[in-house]
Amino acid sequence: MPTLTANGLRIAFDTAGDAKSTPVLLLHGLGMQLTSWPDEFVEGLVELGFYVIRFDHRDCGLSTKFDRAGKPNLWWSWLKSRLKLPLRPAYRLEDLAEDALGVLSALGVAKAHVVGVSMGGMVAQILAAQHPQRVLSLTSIMSSSGRRGLPGPSHAARQALLRRPASPNDIESLIDQAVALQQAIGSPAYPTPEKHLRRRAARALRRSHCPAGTMRQMLAVAAASDRSALLQSITVPTPVIHGASDPLVPLACGEDVAARCRERVSRSSKAWGTTCQPS
Repeated sequence: MPTLTANGLRIAFDTAGDAKSTPVLLLHGLGMQLTSWPDEFVEGLVELGFYVIRFDHRDCGLSTKFDRAGKPNLWWSWLKSRLKLPLRPAYRLEDLAEDALGVLSALGVAKAHVVGVSMGGMVAQILAAQHPQRVLSLTSIMSSSGRRGLPGPSHAARQALLRRPASPNDIESLIDQAVALQQAIGSPAYPTPEKHLRRRAARALRRSHCPAGTMRQMLAVAAASDRSALLQSITVPTPVIHGASDPLVPLACGEDVAARCRERVSRSSKAWGTTCQPS
């Protein structure tokens, strides 16, 4: 797997398609590696004439880990957030956005369509707002504005995120945990067959396993500021896609992202529209 240096970090990346084609940068979610993007999806984008760029966020996959920052206490962090006390993550979502910008620069890409899922959608929002000259469009998928008062994960989804494997050193136990998590946060209407989930989990675990990194990413999300005003400053076309029954990031979060973008479109009288399409 090739690596590059971005924002002072080693970043593992992968590209597909003709480098002279229109670039698409894919940003995945919490703890997800670049290989989590389905091959069929990437191949489909290439067939449509795009140059696809994927990379591992810091603290996951084969990119730089922040082990020196230690493992955060998520329960204590949750209590602090409820008490409105400041959180001190190892890094912030803005840093992940700078990583993404660094990947584009290292690959010589001036502008790209940016597609972000969940945490990746939050990072994509920041990238599009702070570096509009580098973004052709923003697609925010099952993400949120971070506005206080929006609903959070269902109890089952939250428990699945925090649940530890029965035997942390046993590969089958780790696969079981990964499958249970995907079943808890996946689409209730379009469930992925368990054998496929197990195959994906085994593939990911063979490549990298860094639960502390996922926890540090989680703390970065928890410490993130409200991006409502930021979304209203974005000037590129911004389709918003969200599942109607998402147990991890409820539909109201996607609707809020779309509403903030519509406010921007209404004020600027642009020709394009922004919709939230339940799926």
